[in-house]
Amino acid sequence: MPWPLFRSYRHQIARLEITGAIASGTRKRVLKALKTIEERGYPALLLRIDSPGGTVGDSQEIYGALKRLRSKIKIVASFGNISASGGVYIGMGAEHIMANPGTITGSIGVILRGNNLQRLLDKVGVSFKVIKSGPYKDILAFDRELTEEETRILQELIDTSYLQFVQTVAEGRNLEVETVRQFADGRVFTGEQALALGLVDRLGTEEDARRWLAELAGLDPEKAKVHTIEEPKSPLARLLPRQQEERHYPWRAGLEWLEFEMATHGLPLWLYRP
Repeated sequence: MPWPLFRSYRHQIARLEITGAIASGTRKRVLKALKTIEERGYPALLLRIDSPGGTVGDSQEIYGALKRLRSKIKIVASFGNISASGGVYIGMGAEHIMANPGTITGSIGVILRGNNLQRLLDKVGVSFKVIKSGPYKDILAFDRELTEEETRILQELIDTSYLQFVQTVAEGRNLEVETVRQFADGRVFTGEQALALGLVDRLGTEEDARRWLAELAGLDPEKAKVHTIEEPKSPLARLLPRQQEERHYPWRAGLEWLEFEMATHGLPLWLYRP
């Protein structure tokens, strides 16, 4: 990369948005963007999060990448309308966090859902013959109830994932694990409540977060430019602004959510499900 182009990034703030449910597609996009930010030599990253959370492993990988990058550049997270569950976890990868007073955040916990269609299948006369290598190979099968032992096994899995979440929040916010446990019971908070709990550092808008980040990075808040890192847009997205695209294709958000539900069936999730 030519030196003049490299130098130009040294006085800019990189901006990265994480929106919607977090899954493998989000992880791939974000990790690629973080690599670009590091290679270009940006001194600071403004991480805008507007997400209800998502899959555990993908959230952990994004958090890990942010934590590594944080050792090289300044990172401030700005919580938007909602930054809950896995959105909170990812936010722990930032050096500082700012939320709007009315931001919905929290929902620290784990959920795992399966579908039991046994009664419906009995009504239509459908049954399944299962050959398996062990008693738990078809755990969470949709054609039968969970056994007590299967419930215990899954609860242990959830408890382990939950402890990972609590420990990360405690480390990221410099709190005791037991202090985090007191409010990490799945409840949601406003940004104002989160501030009182120590879950965020300040209240303010994304612009407030940008100015704060500029100061932390030694940049002039009045002059520091923001460059949003994003994927190449589709031909449709290039022709239509985001708002118009959503207005012309309102079914797209519902389809994306359905795809997420199908892809994550039976997985532990750090996800706020109102």
